[in-house]
Amino acid sequence: MIPFDPELTQGARNAVRVCLRVQPHEKVTVITDNVSREIAAALEAALAEIGAPYQTFVLEECAARPLEAMPQVVLDDMESSQVSIFAVVAQRNELRSRMQMTDVVNRRKIRHAHMVNIEKRIMLEGMRADYLAVDDLSLRLLDITRPARQIRARNAAGTDIVATMNPDYKWLKTSGIISENTWGNLPGGEVWTTPGEVNGRFVVDGVVGDYLCAKYGDLAATPLTLLIEGNRLKEAHCANKELETEFWQYTHTDENSDRVGEFAIGTNLGVRDVIGNILQDEKIPGVHIAFGNPYGDHTGAQWYSSTHIDVVGRKFTIHADDRLIMQDGEFAL
Repeated sequence: MIPFDPELTQGARNAVRVCLRVQPHEKVTVITDNVSREIAAALEAALAEIGAPYQTFVLEECAARPLEAMPQVVLDDMESSQVSIFAVVAQRNELRSRMQMTDVVNRRKIRHAHMVNIEKRIMLEGMRADYLAVDDLSLRLLDITRPARQIRARNAAGTDIVATMNPDYKWLKTSGIISENTWGNLPGGEVWTTPGEVNGRFVVDGVVGDYLCAKYGDLAATPLTLLIEGNRLKEAHCANKELETEFWQYTHTDENSDRVGEFAIGTNLGVRDVIGNILQDEKIPGVHIAFGNPYGDHTGAQWYSSTHIDVVGRKFTIHADDRLIMQDGEFAL
């Protein structure tokens, strides 16, 4: 087994034992890459501790990066697994390959931990959260958001959006406690849905998602301001013109890339501020939205996009209808 920093052990055990609840008789597919190999080794050790059989695939050993498609050998192995873990640093234009993987996850109802862009700091922070407490908070929040007609989010940076909900779309909980019904990111901690319609201004003073996150990091010094009308991105403005252009191009890849496909509230109480990594930053208590794919298999949305990019802000005040649920980044439940 590849050596790894023992500081990774607690987060790895949390993933395997608490979040995925892997049993000794269950087979696990572990998918990683060269950059994330040490973290994968800690996860392998956690699996070995409980005696669960696993097969690890290092993507660079299976295919050229960036991936044009998920290697068939990986997809074939997943067909006989009950659990899968994807611990990989994303590269440009690889979303399609990840969708191929999650298609298998959804069809076979695999308990899947999606750890895209995982790094050591996340293993030492977000992955050390008390996920039972995060799950309890998420359940209490769902009791409020599911019947809500509108949710309004504002912050000092200038965000002021109103999300009108579609009662035909489901709210979901990805609190880190992963079931066969809904795969989830790790670290976990959010409740989310596809909104009916979003209108207003969203100031991204946190991070943007996908490969742009690693490129541009924390946007506190150069926020990206987005104007949304009728659930579509109408304008994007940023002092960093390269980011502005690249984000606009990303959100105009196909006919629905500029459409808000996700409205979410982060619930990971172990995460306090932006670190410049979307995997953890979108779990900060507050609001994030995403343009593109609404993951309709889960929410019930009847449209599709080949892209999906999250945007995260800081320290929100949130109302569900007339009920205050967050004040300046602190839950008021």
